[in-house]
Amino acid sequence: MQKTIGYAAHNHNSPLVPFSFERRDLTPTDVQIEILFCGVCHSDIHQVRNEWGSSVFPMVPGHEIVGKVTKVGNEVTGFKLGDTVGVGCLVDSCRTCPDCHDNLEQFCNNAVFTYNSPDKHTGGTNYGGYSRQIVVNQDFVLHVSDKLDPAAVAPLLCAGITTYSPLRHWKVGKGDKVGIVGLGGLGHMGIKFAHAFGAHVVLFTTSPDKAEDAKRLGADEVVVSKNQDEMQKHLASFDFILNTVAAPHNLDVYTALLKRDGTLCLVGLPDHPHPSPAVGNLIFKRRRIVGSLIGGLKETQEMLDFCAENAITSDIEIIPIQQINEAYERVLKSDVKYRFVIDLASLKQPVD
Repeated sequence: MQKTIGYAAHNHNSPLVPFSFERRDLTPTDVQIEILFCGVCHSDIHQVRNEWGSSVFPMVPGHEIVGKVTKVGNEVTGFKLGDTVGVGCLVDSCRTCPDCHDNLEQFCNNAVFTYNSPDKHTGGTNYGGYSRQIVVNQDFVLHVSDKLDPAAVAPLLCAGITTYSPLRHWKVGKGDKVGIVGLGGLGHMGIKFAHAFGAHVVLFTTSPDKAEDAKRLGADEVVVSKNQDEMQKHLASFDFILNTVAAPHNLDVYTALLKRDGTLCLVGLPDHPHPSPAVGNLIFKRRRIVGSLIGGLKETQEMLDFCAENAITSDIEIIPIQQINEAYERVLKSDVKYRFVIDLASLKQPVD
């Protein structure tokens, strides 16, 4: 075992504090990574505060990891010392089920998440990326292009793939009218990808002052969702709407905007259910409400390669780890454009 340091929550209502723990020794197929940057995802806050009811403490969050390879097991192929790499939300799966065979490891019933998931190697619980290093099986490590700013790549490992995957799966492209609900960590990436795929992109927001920034990111139009007249103008006109909001709200206002056979895709996971949608809105235009969860390893690598080819990264604010608790409060106030990223060089001294 190897000693390292991170920041951990020890219960659902305590701040994150420095925490010493151990990573496993390398197996023949493992890669050891010095973590340079880790994004701060809203799901980290849900987990730390046990808002989904499944948290295990102590918890070291973080699943948007970019770093440098420092060691490799003797059976590792494809990675070498010094490579820039990424680790997202998954660090293992069963490898044998239909989902795994289809490169959709995120749906595997035995998927192992980067933190707050059982660790079969230690018998404890996985610890995430708010730390100095991590050890991961080579099959769950991703190549990161040197063309891109590694700090701004980190949120692509969750916010990026969470929006890229449904847009690709439902074949969003040139000529489609696409809505993005919410301009935050997920929403700003949804705008960038939908624009890059050639769609006509409309942002829905409750904040009129976000219009200018949304257009900078690639939105063609901005609709204030509280304005019924603006919403009425778009009735039955959208091919696809990506809803990124992680709070309960009325879905009917968005299903009414879909064309026949249009799709409303939910990627924000609230801590309480949405109000039940009106069935008539769905039946009379054969509309559908669907969900999507991150992406498999193959698709995540595809997304990273697409970003390298098209110079796409997240808009970020870099913070030292010592500001993580303040950052959580700012996320809850939507006071970040649009993703916090921790510079792990700020975590220097071991803790006794």
